[in-house]
Amino acid sequence: MALKTFKPNTPSNRYKQLPSFDEITKDTPERSLTVALRKSGGRNNTGRITCRHIGGGHKRRYRLIDFKRDRRDEAANVVGIEYDPNRSARIALIQFKDGVKNYIIAPVGLKVGSKVMAGEKATHEVGNALPLGKIPLGTQIHNIELIPGKGGVLARAAGQAAILSNREEKYALVRLPSGEIRKILATCYATIGQVGNVEHMNVVSGKAGRTRWLGVRPTVRGMCMNPIDHPNGGGEGRSKSGGGRQHLLSPWGHAKGQKTRDKKKASNKLIVQGRKKK
Repeated sequence: MALKTFKPNTPSNRYKQLPSFDEITKDTPERSLTVALRKSGGRNNTGRITCRHIGGGHKRRYRLIDFKRDRRDEAANVVGIEYDPNRSARIALIQFKDGVKNYIIAPVGLKVGSKVMAGEKATHEVGNALPLGKIPLGTQIHNIELIPGKGGVLARAAGQAAILSNREEKYALVRLPSGEIRKILATCYATIGQVGNVEHMNVVSGKAGRTRWLGVRPTVRGMCMNPIDHPNGGGEGRSKSGGGRQHLLSPWGHAKGQKTRDKKKASNKLIVQGRKKK
């Protein structure tokens, strides 16, 4: 994917970098594979805001993605590459011989007319899904399962790719995009290749309005608030939390940098190397 730039004839165009959408081949989504997506404004069922900075934005329909790839040893044709407003990656529409269609995450190099397959008999080509035990070491993979049959949950965002680095007994060792090395059961499925839309991280919206179109509301610094609204609020002029020199905190009172992962979490034993090397 390439990015397009603009002549700096307005302030918003000066630094704007947007996707060129060259890889998109199909404009309208498959209606049968979409469902209504209702806006919450970041509020839970009691009406309280539990996720800040959410609201507004363009109307969307959710695309149903096949993360499980549970139709084994059946080849499917790639019908089109589409834009998905609900994720940073592009999605590919595939069609099986019986006419059934599904969406999958589109990896780099997947083209219209290509064939993809899921199962132990699948070849080691981009877009095919196999158990970790059947994939060659050193291969780039994405959409990785943590629990067999539950569907892929790891490495699904634009440009993401994990590396299958080793195997130990019933486990495969996978280096995740964060740098963490984790044991995953060799019976878990993963898709070969790197997720497409690699240049997504370099996109510059150019103006605040385009961010609002995405449903993102403004963020106000805690130091600008009153003491009742934020631990860092208050004080005469600029101050570090109420005129004193207390440690800066999050809105919920946690010290910045405090680790919130449960030290007794059962899956800790499966992490061979943390994402932050000591």
